[in-house]
Amino acid sequence: MPIRRELRSLYPPHWADLSRRVRFERAGGVCQGCGRPHGLALRCLPDGRWFDPVRRTWRDGPGRSARWPDLEQAARMRMTRVVLAAAHLDHDPTSNRLRNLRSLCQRCHMLHDRPHHLAQRRITYLLRRARGDLFLGPYRIGVPAAPPVTLEKIAGDSHSRVSTV
Repeated sequence: MPIRRELRSLYPPHWADLSRRVRFERAGGVCQGCGRPHGLALRCLPDGRWFDPVRRTWRDGPGRSARWPDLEQAARMRMTRVVLAAAHLDHDPTSNRLRNLRSLCQRCHMLHDRPHHLAQRRITYLLRRARGDLFLGPYRIGVPAAPPVTLEKIAGDSHSRVSTV
């Protein structure tokens, strides 16, 4: 995964080599969460199952053997290219010990970071609400908002009129 610009200073100068070592030497080029191989385009279902082309079987999210999809589920199948990333298990980018790093695919990395993403989402919502209170006054709970006002041209008339949407 790309490193955000504001966090680049937290990573060591040899991060590319360290990441490559974790993903390919230690993990053998597969996700340590589910076993998906790096670089392949895999068939995936919305419930997390994926087709393993090496063993020619379907696997569930954690990588165990799973049932084959029925026709309705197969219609929702999509192709996904697997890209491995070195994930920090403790979510601290300054902690680069090998026992703190794990090779994860996109899906496993998102599941691993889910609590952090939910906390960030809550902070974002609270900040937006505070900004709204600051500039627009407090939100009124249970009171419907007034409809937005727009200007629309009346056909054949050069005058504008104000209407609600």
